[in-house]
Amino acid sequence: MAAFRAVARTAERGPILKSLVLAVLVNLLYATAFAAGPHLLKINLDEFDAQKKLVLLPNSQHLAYIDIGDPKGPPVVLIHGYTDNARDWVPLIPYLSKHYRLIVVDIRGHGRSDKPECCYARIDFAYDIKLLLDALHIPKADIVGHSLGSMITQVLAEQWPDRVRKVILISSTGGPRPGALPKKPAYDFASEIRKLHEPIDPDSPFMIQWWDSPKPVNPDFIRRQRRDAANIPLAVWLAVLEQGANPADLRSTLPKLKAPTLLIWGSDDPIMEEDVRQSLREGLPTAKVKVFDGLGHNPFWEEPQAVATVINGFLDTP
Repeated sequence: MAAFRAVARTAERGPILKSLVLAVLVNLLYATAFAAGPHLLKINLDEFDAQKKLVLLPNSQHLAYIDIGDPKGPPVVLIHGYTDNARDWVPLIPYLSKHYRLIVVDIRGHGRSDKPECCYARIDFAYDIKLLLDALHIPKADIVGHSLGSMITQVLAEQWPDRVRKVILISSTGGPRPGALPKKPAYDFASEIRKLHEPIDPDSPFMIQWWDSPKPVNPDFIRRQRRDAANIPLAVWLAVLEQGANPADLRSTLPKLKAPTLLIWGSDDPIMEEDVRQSLREGLPTAKVKVFDGLGHNPFWEEPQAVATVINGFLDTP
């Protein structure tokens, strides 16, 4: 605690130091938490990353993916969120049912996939996944998407319903309600992203806050996520933010999503707040809903076994 008090006294010297102080405090808190009992990963991160393959799609995009699990099992596609990559799912994968065939992708602009100048609308991401299913000769799959990945999943299920069996949307949104007044978010991440400059510093206060969680997450995993995100060109960060991550028009097409759907949130998600969660529940009134109390935007990092139990139960139910 002496270290925390020393850092707090430093913060009193002026506002210029406050951002740096926040970053130091977060690191100290994480270090203390992991000294008491770390979230150990059950997958070696280097070995996981080494399994990635590249496929050239008919739209001339190289898409990176990992194909693991039971090759004869029901295929489950895992689609990560904005600025993440296939590694996003490492905490969760060991707890998913062993009979699944998991297709874990790097969406365009992320990870080892191509990072073209354009195009980053949700339909572009979704079409990549459809073409990947074609390339792998998978006629129909369950689709699990997180954050931006959940929006991509929604579009995929709406545009190609014959290719989707069940849908799981994690930390998702239905967008603002029609006529709703603009609301200032609790955490205005979009404004912070627009302030970034290259080279992006993976250990900056913004990047540390971007990957913050209410509960501790394996620090090596988080460091790698930040490092890989910092290697995404800033132009791609901004293109995805403007073209793909804007949920303004999501609600209008929700009636086209006919696949059985499960919605998962953490109650303390600072990005997908209650108003946009409610708009999704209203847009998908037959969807099952699970909210994990005290978890944030990445609930499957914080409590992977609990989240996996819910996912397995939903996917395995006829």
